[in-house]
Amino acid sequence: MDLQQIKNFLKLSEELHFWNTANKMHITQSALSRQIQSLEEELGLLLFYRNKRNVKLTPAGEFLRDKWTVMLDELKYIHLFARKISEGETGTIKIAHPDSISSSLLPELLGLISARLPELKVELVQLLSENEQEFIKEYKIDLAFTRDRNRLANISSMKIKSDCLALVVPDDHAYATYADIAAEDLRKEKFILPVADGNSSYLSIVQEFFDSMGFTPETFFYSDFGSTILGLVAKGLGLTILPITYEHHQIPGIRFIELPFSADLYLNWRTDDKSIVLKNVLQIIAEKAHDA
Repeated sequence: MDLQQIKNFLKLSEELHFWNTANKMHITQSALSRQIQSLEEELGLLLFYRNKRNVKLTPAGEFLRDKWTVMLDELKYIHLFARKISEGETGTIKIAHPDSISSSLLPELLGLISARLPELKVELVQLLSENEQEFIKEYKIDLAFTRDRNRLANISSMKIKSDCLALVVPDDHAYATYADIAAEDLRKEKFILPVADGNSSYLSIVQEFFDSMGFTPETFFYSDFGSTILGLVAKGLGLTILPITYEHHQIPGIRFIELPFSADLYLNWRTDDKSIVLKNVLQIIAEKAHDA
């Protein structure tokens, strides 16, 4: 028994005419008769009542017609799904991202990915910055957007964009523009900053700002999650330095003052990853980065 025999059987059960069925299936009538007879012998049952004038399904034939019709429909879906997997149109991809792009670049990219690959499932995670590249290496995620440059072997990186940094202050703070910032006043402020990491290229840029002001900030709260930091600033618990893209979070009670410093955004992935899904997603993101 093979699929073509089953397809021929189903066509005959629809036509109930050997010559018409053979003609539509592009085989001879005798070949069709032999196939049906072979099926009956293999199954040990009669599929059709037939004489010189009429062809009619037996009860067993009706049962198999219904079951095999469903089975073939399922097989068509399975084969189509396998083809989409091979072409990178379906499956799941896991992406880590910093909070700074949650309300800006990330929704734009996901919109493009969804439009081009509508059946692809995307799992989004936020990690501590020191874990992002290790998670790629250990196959826990597939892609990672990060503010830090890659420091591991066998991981490829692509610069996506640069974003200005901003001093974030409560709405009622005296600072309204960059010209208002004075080192002697700023050194008296409490700060809320990411957890210190000596390998962080992003934090080194933040430190450049404080170096330009000639002091080391007094930090009272530490967090790697920007939304948490913004909430603390809104409550008057301190100031912070963050990428200006956090403006898109639209958290009330805070003000962003653009600084003459910028932080790059990188996309990282396993160099030896042969996933077609990954290839397709990378292409979409690269096109977006190029257009920007």
